[in-house]
Parts: sequence; structure tokens; C-alpha cells
Amino acid sequence: MLLPAKAEVARHLERYRAWERLLLVAPTDHAVRGNFENTGYTLCVLMGKRCAREAVEAAEHYLRGEAPVSALSPVAVAHGARGSQLSQGTQAQGVRRAVGRCP
Repeated sequence: MLLPAKAEVARHLERYRAWERLLLVAPTDHAVRGNFENTGYTLCVLMGKRCAREAVEAAEHYLRGEAPVSALSPVAVAHGARGSQLSQGTQAQGVRRAVGRCP
């Protein structure tokens, strides 16, 4: 099974953390919240997880070399860095709203 490039995962994880910090500073800013949720969704797609918190944890383990191969979905392999483009569709918006709400 192919895995996403570590540089790509690291880049998206860094973006997620940056938007997370901005959201803590300005929790009512809708633009910041939207960008934060979009980066979380992208990590979900890359790491094959259902919520941002799980995706961030999986990304951190993967970057440390601890992630098992089964932690990544075939969708992450198929879409790779293009995962952020998926958030443009109407079907993806329902998933994007659920980011941050882990089961």
C-alpha cells in the first residue's frame, strides 16, 4: 500500500496547528474557523480518519514512524495532496462540518 509523502503530511499538520493557534486567538472569526476546519478535513483525508483529532494524532505517529500501515485508507492514497480540493463539493461539506467531532 502506498503512503502519503511525509513532507506533505508534515506540511498539512503544520498548517492545521497554525490555524488552531489563530482560532484560539479569534474564536469568533468565521474565516479563521473555516480555514481551520478545511485543514482538519484535509488531514482526515490524508490519514484516513473520521475526525480531525484522530487525523492529527495519526499524522504525528506517522511522522515519528509509529503509524501502522492499516491506519491509512485507500482514499488517502488515491487523493493524496488533492484532498483539500474535495472540500469544494456539496457532499464533502457534510463531512467538513463534522470535523472536530470525534465519535
